[in-house]
Amino acid sequence: MKIEPARAVVGHIGVPGDKSISHRAVLLGAVGEGETMVRGFGRSRDTEATLAAVRALGVEAVEEDVDLVRIEGRGLGGLEAPAEPIDCANSGTLLRLLAGILAGQEGRFELTGDESLRSRPVRVDEPLAQMGARVETEEGRPPLAVEGAELTGIRYELPVPSAQVKSAVLLAGLYAEGETTVVEPLPTRDHTEILLAAAGVRLRRRPGRAALTAADRLALGEVEVPGDLSAAAPFIVAATLLSGSELSVHDVGLNPTRTGLLDVLGRMGARITVFNRRKAGGEAVGDLEVHSAELVATTIEPEEIPKLVDELPLLALAAACARGETVIRGAGELRVKETDRIETVTTSLRALGVRASASDDVLRVRGVPSRPKGGGMGSHGDHRVAMLGAVAGLVSREGVRLEGAEAVGVSFPGFFDLLESVTQR
Repeated sequence: MKIEPARAVVGHIGVPGDKSISHRAVLLGAVGEGETMVRGFGRSRDTEATLAAVRALGVEAVEEDVDLVRIEGRGLGGLEAPAEPIDCANSGTLLRLLAGILAGQEGRFELTGDESLRSRPVRVDEPLAQMGARVETEEGRPPLAVEGAELTGIRYELPVPSAQVKSAVLLAGLYAEGETTVVEPLPTRDHTEILLAAAGVRLRRRPGRAALTAADRLALGEVEVPGDLSAAAPFIVAATLLSGSELSVHDVGLNPTRTGLLDVLGRMGARITVFNRRKAGGEAVGDLEVHSAELVATTIEPEEIPKLVDELPLLALAAACARGETVIRGAGELRVKETDRIETVTTSLRALGVRASASDDVLRVRGVPSRPKGGGMGSHGDHRVAMLGAVAGLVSREGVRLEGAEAVGVSFPGFFDLLESVTQR
């Protein structure tokens, strides 16, 4: 696919429902009591895999509309072990969170995924085994087999910040005797904690720590899923970089554990206004106005990474159009995403004429005096890298030939249609 240069990005948009919340709402609804209605469900290949997974476990999951899903809960211990492995496709969130739930079920369950997922570390095997579950992996990678057992609560200190591992341990804690506590070195997204509280779980929280004891029942009822800030990120970056752009994004999630993109862009000189702030289902929500701006380089420190880990490829592109050298430190978690994103982002930017270098967990990007030249790059099957390529095409001088553009479907199937609708050439 050839992405031609653009003059500006102008318009009013909404983005699909938050993928992280959509996963969690379906999974908690599956082990809840009664009916859960998930409104604003973010439809993508990842979340479709979650619907397929709960159906394989005996749960009725009905797609009432494009963004409305009804889940008929089976109760905390009501999931059925299927004869075949559960395919988690490309979703590490699904694999890890579901493993936590299955650790407390009767039976043996096998979780697998695509080639990318099978190359990533499981990370939940150790804490779940400490709790008493029987867990098998392929040298720490999927496929993952979980055999439910009587669990005991533990105090688990995350070796690296990971909302997925934190969530898996807390979900297993719903079935454990005694208290389960997770301590994290840096705050990570807390959608699981918010939904657990909404479902009636008594959760004790303080900065860097969450604890719970076994629950008798969950009941979510109705979940309103806000727009996904990660899905809005390509549009925000494009509008910032293209002179004359004016973009509004409505009803987007602004959970403070997810807004690092806005913080860093603001520090670089972006003109982004947040208005109509409100709460929906315990989540911060608002509307954004974005106007084009000249950016200056910055340094992104390790403690900021969990708040913007999915947006780092796009921030690297913003850095390529900023004055000076931007340094991103503590980004090692990017090496175990859908691809080694430090490597793929560095390679992609270089292919487009940008000076970029990487070592261990540090990425350096030198801004170009004018727009990047453009050229050819591949997504490597990574949806975040594909979105980087799409925005790079718009802001480049000569456009970008993007191979593997279809990877965006992992998180945002309608991405290119929406991007075209607000692009002026």
